[in-house]
Amino acid sequence: MKEMATREAYGNALVELGEKNKDIVVLDADLSKSTKTAGFGERYPDRFFNIGIAEADLVGTAAGLAAAGKIPFASTFAIFATGRAYDQVRNSVCYPRLNVKLAATHAGITVGEDGATHQALEDIALMRAIPNMTVVVPADGIEAKQAIEVAAEYDGPMYIRLGRSKVPVLNEDSYKFELGKGVVLKEGNDVTIIATGIMVGEALKAAKELKADGVDAEVINIHTIKPLDKELLISSATKTKAVVTAEEHNVMGGLGSAVSEVLSQNQATPMEMVGVNDTFGESGTPQSLLEKYGLTADVISDKVRKVIKKK
Repeated sequence: MKEMATREAYGNALVELGEKNKDIVVLDADLSKSTKTAGFGERYPDRFFNIGIAEADLVGTAAGLAAAGKIPFASTFAIFATGRAYDQVRNSVCYPRLNVKLAATHAGITVGEDGATHQALEDIALMRAIPNMTVVVPADGIEAKQAIEVAAEYDGPMYIRLGRSKVPVLNEDSYKFELGKGVVLKEGNDVTIIATGIMVGEALKAAKELKADGVDAEVINIHTIKPLDKELLISSATKTKAVVTAEEHNVMGGLGSAVSEVLSQNQATPMEMVGVNDTFGESGTPQSLLEKYGLTADVISDKVRKVIKKK
């Protein structure tokens, strides 16, 4: 299966969009080779700004450019974009609802050897709690590229969570990304597996494993955490009467929390969550960390068997 890091797709999309729309500008915090914004900088140097290791300035400057009518994509690692610059994201971007796209790379445990200080496991929680912020987590390169294209057309603040490691390309070239709309990748009747980001691929693996055991799992890709596709979630939960969520994020405040908020108020459903269980990460290879922290198809399958017993 072909693999691509979502940050690579982001960089490619920026170069293409820069040709089509002269109002697009890109800002980076001295990490352009890692965030893959360097290609845009080489092609359009007059619209690329390296702010340096000053993330608050990065977001503040992006807000100013948006107020002047530009479409800024501000990039750095997720831990810095949401942590070091939180005040500017909240008060300079979201409060006035300025058209800033915060494209954050190196999110989650798969940052790997850089360790706990660089592994953003709380960024979705921080961003989705801010009014006016839209939160998108692409599952693969094709979805990431289309999400960036949609972001350029969307008017308002957006947080786009991107990864460091290569991940399988799950979607076909004919795929169409729709902001705020979940995607049913496999229909089923016994349980609903709701996944986001790199865990979508693991959810599909789990569904295949479960089928061999006679469990018919529905798999939904929720690429837009906010606004959430409530209608799809309620409909699927009503049908299967059991839900498992899967995310490369703390189980507190991320996809699982968002889904439970919807279902508890609209369609009370037994749930289990797969994610990092309220702990920091550590240094290690991406795969070893995914296994240690239980972000695998096997763990999803175990949670499915557990939640089905609650029906």
